[in-house]
Formats: sequence, structure tokens, C-alpha cells
Amino acid sequence: MKYIGFSTGALARGDFRRALQMLSGKKVNAVELSALRQEELAPLVQQLEQLDLSRFQYVAFHAPSAMEQSYEPTALELLKQVADRNWPIIAHPDAMHNPPEWGCLGDCLCVENMDKRKPIGQTATDLAKFFEMLPSASLCFDIGHARQVDPTMSEAWEILQRFRTRIKQLHVSEVNTQSKHDPISLESILAFQKVSHLLPADAPIILESRVEESEINEEIETALDALNPAARLAFASD
Repeated sequence: MKYIGFSTGALARGDFRRALQMLSGKKVNAVELSALRQEELAPLVQQLEQLDLSRFQYVAFHAPSAMEQSYEPTALELLKQVADRNWPIIAHPDAMHNPPEWGCLGDCLCVENMDKRKPIGQTATDLAKFFEMLPSASLCFDIGHARQVDPTMSEAWEILQRFRTRIKQLHVSEVNTQSKHDPISLESILAFQKVSHLLPADAPIILESRVEESEINEEIETALDALNPAARLAFASD
């Protein structure tokens, strides 16, 4: 796990510049630029040329987590500009009104497993349907979502057994009963460790924990311990 960082949407929702400032001087070499709301997409894409992302060795982009069906063609045109940069584009299954149309993003499209509030996308069976329609797509495995859906981690195990080779990125955080992203707790650590041996060792880690700037480095250490006892040393040595 050579790449680890934060989602800008987790640190400063709707203010990607503030989030990037918060990551300055922190133990990160990866970032996920997030346009979680429909209205955030165009302004973020339009500002990409002006952002200094040179310190990050891995950059991903999170598409809106929900959008109006009428906006989908516009969103895809904007996201094609992101795909031109060869960045992974994280997409929620329920935000795809016409999933085959998202095939225009090619292998940059990265489908995320969902939390329990969403109507689809939580299970391996759900994800299989999307990968049938989008065979070039990869998987963003959200381990916090998987734990919230099934605290025994049985569904997480099933997803990893079937789609481990599709994983391009990990989302890591505690996901509470209201589907909000919190700092990783001891209970989450113990749950994550049940399946951590199935996670690809080289998958970039993007944290979605809602933390203060002063807590960023500590949350990174917690995530590394939760996912792989050796990951902290491996990351520190790079």
C-alpha cells in the first residue's frame, strides 16, 4: 500500500482548495478530488488546470453521489475531461441512470460498493450486474460501507472473493448508522482485519473519515494498522 491520502470532500465538503491546504505537510501522497454534489462538478473540472497536484503520486476523482437524470449527459461530458488525465473516476451505482452510457469513461470508471441507505450496490450480486454492463470498469472497495451493510464482514468477504482483481482503490473510514463517515474506531479496526488479507497490497488508500486537520496524520496511522499490520512500515519506507 504505497499510496495513501484523503478525499477532499471528507476534509472540507464543497471546498476542495481548503482540503488541499489541510493536506499540506501531512503524511499523504494521494488525494481524491470530490465533487459530491451535482453543482460541484463543473467548477471542479474547470479548475483542474489551476491546481498544483505535483506532490501527489496518485490522484482520483469522485463523481457526484447523486444527480438528476437530465444532468447525466452533461456530467459524462465533464467526466470525459477527467478520464483524459487517466485518473480513476469513482461512481456510485445508484447515480448512474443509464449505466451503459458510463462506458464512455473506459477503464477510468471505478464503481463503488454502497452503504445500506442506497437502493442498490451493496452486495456482490448487485456489483456483478454493473460489471456485466461495464466490463472495463474497476472497483472502489469501500470497507466502511461493507461493514455497515454487514458487520460480520461476510458480504465484504464475498465481494473480495469475486472482485478482488478489479479493485483499483480503497475507501476507508468508519460508517455510522446514519451513513456518515467518522474516524475509525476499535470496532472497525477489528472488523477490517477480518478481511485485510484479501485486499490487494498495492491498492491506493483514500480515507473518508471526517477529521480535523490536526487529526489527519493520526487517522492515517490508524488506517494502516487496520488494513495491514505491515502497511505502516511499508509506507514509511517509501
